[in-house]
Amino acid sequence: MYETLKQRLFALKSNRIFEFAVISVIIISALEIGAKTYELPGVINQLLVGLDWFITLFFVVEISIRYIADDDKRRFFKNGWNVFDTLVVVVSLVPVNDSELALLARLVRIFRVLRMISIIPELRTLITSLLKALPQMGYVVLLMFIIFYIYAAIGSYLFAEINPFLWDNIATSMLTLFRVMTFEDWTDIQYETMEVYPWSWLFYMTFIFLTAFAFLNMVIGIVVNVMDKESRKEAERLRDELEAEQEPQPSLADLQRQIAELKQLLQASNQRDQRH
Repeated sequence: MYETLKQRLFALKSNRIFEFAVISVIIISALEIGAKTYELPGVINQLLVGLDWFITLFFVVEISIRYIADDDKRRFFKNGWNVFDTLVVVVSLVPVNDSELALLARLVRIFRVLRMISIIPELRTLITSLLKALPQMGYVVLLMFIIFYIYAAIGSYLFAEINPFLWDNIATSMLTLFRVMTFEDWTDIQYETMEVYPWSWLFYMTFIFLTAFAFLNMVIGIVVNVMDKESRKEAERLRDELEAEQEPQPSLADLQRQIAELKQLLQASNQRDQRH
């Protein structure tokens, strides 16, 4: 009975229509959260409360289906995405109104939108690639911080008297340099210092080249490289699964023929032993 139920739930979980329904409910949940940020009539607010309960119950049923359909229940919670989905669903059961945890419940309902990542494999690949690229990006970020620190110290020494608001100390200077790196009206900052130091454009040009062009492109290159490796691994895994599914299984006639051959070999072996 249980095995039959598990097989049916597994087929339902793997069904494209069911996956589309889950994605649709996640999108509706996002729209419902956005709608609550507006001033709405009381009737619509009541409808949104009912919709919120429907979405919560749907997610409870969906996570239950995935758990029951899984062959290894312990392995289910070793998957980080399953743990995340379960936590979001469980905390979503906390009532939003008249509760000390109302703020936490509202915040968790916002994170239900992130369940889109756990449902769509391509998004999971992107996030996994980004997380695996973090250790490699750490050295690039460290080197970028060193460059920031050096240029911020130079800028604070040279330009503090020109505009203390932008260059008063090294912390303020680093914020100013971040503005320069993101090209947020950086030419105004440059022209202001060039009135006192005409050659200060070299300071900005070299900084932009090192940060906005060199280091950011290095970060992008690392992420793209890791994404390419993850995509290849996923393609190989899918190919292996497909080959395993397409591997021909021996038929009943083949098994009977092999058993008959084994019997013949055993009989021949017994006859030889009797002769000797």
